[in-house]
This record gives sequence, structure tokens and C-alpha cells, in this order.
Amino acid sequence: MPRAALMSIPQPVPPLQNTSLLQILHAAPWFPGLDAQQQARVEADVSERFVTGGAFVARRGSTIEHWMGVIEGLLKMSNTSAQGKLATFAGMPDGAWFGEGTLLKNETRKYDVIALRDTRIACMPRATFEWLLGRSISFNRFLLDHLNERLGQFIAMVEYDRLLDPDARVARCLGSMVHPLLYPGNGSSLRIGQEEIGNLAGVSRQRVNQALQRLETEGLLAIDYGGIRIVDLEGLRNFDA
Repeated sequence: MPRAALMSIPQPVPPLQNTSLLQILHAAPWFPGLDAQQQARVEADVSERFVTGGAFVARRGSTIEHWMGVIEGLLKMSNTSAQGKLATFAGMPDGAWFGEGTLLKNETRKYDVIALRDTRIACMPRATFEWLLGRSISFNRFLLDHLNERLGQFIAMVEYDRLLDPDARVARCLGSMVHPLLYPGNGSSLRIGQEEIGNLAGVSRQRVNQALQRLETEGLLAIDYGGIRIVDLEGLRNFDA
């Protein structure tokens, strides 16, 4: 099929792959550092929730009672102003864990969390989260590193939202989704569609299409049916049109 024809059709939403809750827990970067008792309690206490695409996982102002991880799917953190202006803070693919800052500060959520496609979520109760905080040095170290990486990501997002053109915003958006600590479920191949990229980067689907073609021409990525393969990660992260 010619490249132009391939790029003009919507990329399909990847189906859920039946990854088990235990699999996502054992794959989490913080889990191996727990001792046997701590691992057993996590396995017993963490539950699973299913959210359909387009639905809210959590709303701004809601009380937080769980630390959450994405088993399969794609979420976004965002807020909408009273004037209808949307600000997207982060996309969260398979393996991402989020909400620790709100739990640590014991405050209501400051942003909406929305499912961009059907998504399965792991939910660790607040009591279990706080129990680990009081007993596991490795868990505390993970949270420290995680919060530091998330802060760096948010600072970069402020930069590209204010300073970069759409091509660079798409490039930086894709580059940010390959991160071994924040998104251990993602490798160099991203199961993501153009509409989802537009939601995360804050540009139209048509503009995403143009940006992807340019980034592919420049050798930074390869477009596959149903996703994108990252060829030059640092090039995407530092792309500036």
C-alpha cells in the first residue's frame, strides 16, 4: 500500500491483550524491592478497574483513595478552564503509575484523568500505599525518583506548549512516552493512534498526520499500521523545528 494511503486512514485502537493484574504488579519497577510480606500484601490488596474509552477515571476536585497503575490502555491528565481551553499534562500508557503526589499531600485531585481508549487500571488502596511508605526504603526511593522524573516531564511540557510549533510538539510528546521509570510498559514501539497523539500533544489529527510524515522523513520514527516505532529517541526529545 502506498505511504500516502496508509497515512490517510485512521490507525486502529489496539485491543486489550489480557495482561493479568499480577503480571503488571510483578513488572512494576517498585515491586521487586519489596520483601515477601510486602509483596504478598500488595497482591492481596490491589484491585482492578475497567474504564471505557472517553470516560473519566477521576475528576478534578475528587477525593483520592487509591494509587493507580495502567494495566493496559491509555490515559491522559488534563484540565479544562472555564473558557473551555484544554491543558494536557501527561499521557499514561501501559505500566504507568500515577497519583502519588496527591496521596502524599492528602489533598483533592488537581486534574482530570480521562481514558483515551478502553483501559484496565490497578488500584492500590491508600492504606496499603501508606503502609509501604512506612516500611519500605526501596518504595520510598522509587517514589522520590518517580516524582523527580515527573517534574522534569511537566517542565518540558510547559516549554513545548509555549515555545514549539506543532511538529516539535508531536515529536516531544512521542519522545516523552518512552521512559523506563515512568512508563516501563512502553518500549521503542508505541501502540498509539493519530487521534490519541493529537489529544496528548494538543494539535489536530490532521496536523499530527503531517508531523508524523515529516518526522519519518527525517529518520526519527517509522510509521507502522496501528502504531509508531521510535528510531531516534534523543532526536525526538530534542526536535525543534
